[in-house]
Amino acid sequence: MKTAIWLYLFLFLAFFDLHAQYPILTPFAISLGAAPTFIGWMMGIYSLTHLPGNLIAGTKIDKHGSKRYIIFSLTTAGILLLLQAYVDTPWQLLILRALSGFVLAFLSPACMTLLAQLSSDPTTQGKYMSGHGVVHTLASVVSPAAGAFIVAGIGFSGTFQILGILLIITGLMAFFTIPAVKAASTASAKVLPPMEGRFLPISWRYFVLPLVIACSQGVLFFELPLRGSGSASILSTGLLFSIISLGALTTLSMLFLNRYSTKLRLAAGVLLMAISFFLLASVPELPLWLVLYVLGTSKGIIFPALATMFVQLSRGARLGRIFSIQSIATSLGSFVGPIAAGQIRMEISPYFLAFLVLMIGLLFLPFSKQVRTSTLTPEPKHI
Repeated sequence: MKTAIWLYLFLFLAFFDLHAQYPILTPFAISLGAAPTFIGWMMGIYSLTHLPGNLIAGTKIDKHGSKRYIIFSLTTAGILLLLQAYVDTPWQLLILRALSGFVLAFLSPACMTLLAQLSSDPTTQGKYMSGHGVVHTLASVVSPAAGAFIVAGIGFSGTFQILGILLIITGLMAFFTIPAVKAASTASAKVLPPMEGRFLPISWRYFVLPLVIACSQGVLFFELPLRGSGSASILSTGLLFSIISLGALTTLSMLFLNRYSTKLRLAAGVLLMAISFFLLASVPELPLWLVLYVLGTSKGIIFPALATMFVQLSRGARLGRIFSIQSIATSLGSFVGPIAAGQIRMEISPYFLAFLVLMIGLLFLPFSKQVRTSTLTPEPKHI
């Protein structure tokens, strides 16, 4: 439990640092002279360079453990943020964002794997995943608004310097406090004959959901800061991102939701998110903050259920690979989302695109087979 508390602290600081940039990057790129299409590529390239990092992280984390990759990801990303404070052209920003995407690709699968390895009990693992979601959401509640206020006070350069130093300090703290835990789940994987010789112990179709969810989130992160310009717009955008996180925190606090099937929660959450994007596209008269709050509640339902489902279906086997593939799917979606939004926003609302991909992703969730929380029934090889 002590390790989990330390890890939650590092995750909070890391997520605070990363989410604080959401309302900043688009105005910063505009101040450098970047066009909306270029901004879409800048946000997308960050996710695209996640892919090689995720591919490397999968097998390496299972082999060597998570600690070294958490430290590498945090400290290197902090150094890149310090350099980002001194860019003066859009292309320099694009290159640094690409490098940041690669080094941060190790962070999420390493942290998720370490949390899952802290216990061999599926119920306890699910609680750790829910704790990860709570920490992530708490950080994302305060960080967008905080980032916007910091920019208003000391400018873009000073903000990136502060965020970079925070990440480096977090990496140094992780070096002294995180134990070197290797893949404890591999022992249990050896007694699961149906999984021998398989790259993943679960069906690939489950990774469609993180793909379409990330695509819709990429659309939102691209489109929302483009509502206006100036410091007032940056502040309001930061507050809107915080409202989304408040909505997520609301449903994360509803612990009774954990009693329901993970697939039922996923289906309900994705449907609620899709409806929210449809309202953003078709009913602009509705209060924006209210729709974003509802959208946030869907995130609070989806993400803990998704992580818990992966742990339950895999029975603790090859978690590094599973969470790396999940990160790859998320990276692909985050890459496609803002680029597609930048290309179509003059003809059609990008929010409608997000609605469509979410509804398509919902069709790939196999409702006929239930994920059991009380028993560890092996997942069939063919679905």
